[in-house]
Amino acid sequence: MAIARSIRRTNHITLILASILAIGFLFFLLSPSSSSASSGTAASSQQRRDDAAQNPLSPPTKPFWKFQPLRHDGQRAPPPVVHYNLNNLTSTGEAVANGERVLILTPLSRFYQGYWDNIVRLNYPHELISVGFILPRNAEGDKALAALEKAISKTQAGPIDNRFASISILRQDFDAPIVSQDEKERHKLENQKARRESMARARNSLLFTTLGPSTSWVLWLDGDIVETPTSLIQDLTYHDRPVIVPNCYQRFYNTEAKQMDVRPYDYNSWVDSETAAGLAEGMGPDEILLEGYAEIPTYRSLMAYMADRSNPDPKRVVQLDGVGGTALMVKAEVHRDGAMFPAFPFYHLVETEGFAKMARRLGYSIFGLPDYFVYHYNE
Repeated sequence: MAIARSIRRTNHITLILASILAIGFLFFLLSPSSSSASSGTAASSQQRRDDAAQNPLSPPTKPFWKFQPLRHDGQRAPPPVVHYNLNNLTSTGEAVANGERVLILTPLSRFYQGYWDNIVRLNYPHELISVGFILPRNAEGDKALAALEKAISKTQAGPIDNRFASISILRQDFDAPIVSQDEKERHKLENQKARRESMARARNSLLFTTLGPSTSWVLWLDGDIVETPTSLIQDLTYHDRPVIVPNCYQRFYNTEAKQMDVRPYDYNSWVDSETAAGLAEGMGPDEILLEGYAEIPTYRSLMAYMADRSNPDPKRVVQLDGVGGTALMVKAEVHRDGAMFPAFPFYHLVETEGFAKMARRLGYSIFGLPDYFVYHYNE
């Protein structure tokens, strides 16, 4: 009996020891070495640093890596959690006094020095202005990018008052629908649907990437707008409207009068008509209604022709149904509420005109300034 008890005790202890050894062996096999774990942590940390934004005003889609002090255990503290109370964000008629931040967004296919010189001359405090660009990924886009970066480097290294708070540059992740960006080619009727849908995609990519939690206003300004009043931002925000657009004209040499003259350029700001509504009702689901083409007479009231050239009142406001995007001021809350640029037929409208329709469906009103002018480059 004594021998049997000894054997049972020995077997019991042996089984426990064997189990402990087996668990330890499995843990050894499955656990990474300390050097691998250390290198993995370092690599992950470096990747986070490489992917981090370099400035707290940068888009919030990337973490802002801020140097953190060492904790008592020798490890660095994690970046702080940042809270943004958008209820305290204002977009008012007193934009400068309230320190409201403005985001200027420009889809850019060609670089015009006049465009850059014009935005540098804007007298809204530059520390409250961020700028964003999106360019096509092709040879023409590469050329424009090189010129843009050169201009940015000069401005951002120049006088402090001229420097913008932040600048973002994006490249499109899709091909441009037309090869040439010449004015005649851009405005051919047969190119409009593909071109406008592509432009809408570019605008949305730029908007969704750069709109930050501190942005009060978004100013859409085309890259070929080369002349505006220096007080453009103050003049547009003064009206405190959710969406407002100035009249876009173009300077040219009038061969008949033998002198410089001006003419309307952007026909996408309009008041709708029964004729246009009737045309839309008869269209297929993928068809769009375009403005400014003799082949599609809509008989809309165009803001381009509402200007009082003899006795202009720059503060005169009219209500609109459609807008162009050559110079377009939008309260950031309108975009945050979901108004974007449809890259698909939305009530038979696309891009900026589709945006106006979407904003109106969200309950916002659209306005224009027929006697307030910005000027488009003349090719």
